[in-house]
Amino acid sequence: MTQTLTPETMAIVRKMQQNELDESIIYKNIASFAKGKENRRTLLRLAREEMAHCRIWQNYTGEDLKPSKGKILLYTFIARVLGFTFAVKLMERGEGSAQIEYERLADEVPESAQIRIQEEEHEQALLAMLDEERLQYVGSMVLGLNDALVELTGSLAGFVFALQNNRLIALSGLIVGISATFSMASSEFLAARSEGRTDALKSCSYTGVAYLLTVIALIAPYLLLPATAYIPALILMLGVVIAIIAGFTYYTSVAQDQPFKRRFWEMALISVGVAVVSFCVGILAKRFLGVEL
Repeated sequence: MTQTLTPETMAIVRKMQQNELDESIIYKNIASFAKGKENRRTLLRLAREEMAHCRIWQNYTGEDLKPSKGKILLYTFIARVLGFTFAVKLMERGEGSAQIEYERLADEVPESAQIRIQEEEHEQALLAMLDEERLQYVGSMVLGLNDALVELTGSLAGFVFALQNNRLIALSGLIVGISATFSMASSEFLAARSEGRTDALKSCSYTGVAYLLTVIALIAPYLLLPATAYIPALILMLGVVIAIIAGFTYYTSVAQDQPFKRRFWEMALISVGVAVVSFCVGILAKRFLGVEL
């Protein structure tokens, strides 16, 4: 069935058809490696619904569109690296601007109203059914990440003026960071065990890995820059802190449907504030203790 549409409407319908086609293939790709029988079943169901929508749009365009290989590869890669829940919800977020386009189609494409309802209600209900293991341990990752950012940012900032040598700062930070990693991971393990949880080892692993990766990222500027460039290294470290906070906050805001701005500013102000206070402590300690290195 083909129908004469205005050029503007035809362009929107073609765009909708392309999106539904691409997303159907993406869902199938993710289902091929997603863990959990119910997760795979839900993803394949979403793929079928997207393909059904694609065929409705195809009735109007009369075209057999080709998949967008770049988009499909990108979201499949994101799903493998960052988890399928994040990839799927990130992809669905892009459909927020489609609401205006659905309103434009209402007069010329009657089926658009039904598709819109399915997109808003049914598919969102299916997305809520996804259950990915790594998201169950976001709390453990946040614990490790927050503690590392606050504790190590403060320690490194304090070392900067006290030591004034990037290699000494990095060495000190590494010792503090690794010790704190084991301390935080063991505390999480004992806390989980005391609660009678059977996943204590896995929970402490997420906490420890998040902490250790943060330690490596924060120490890197002091290893990469010359030994005397401790102020530029401090500034670069603060930039890394902000980038880590922004990236992780964005990840959780998408995967768990949480607000981004409030959590970002909360974490950023705490970490930077601690760094400023610790830097001042380093200045005072060097001056009043009279320690020269």
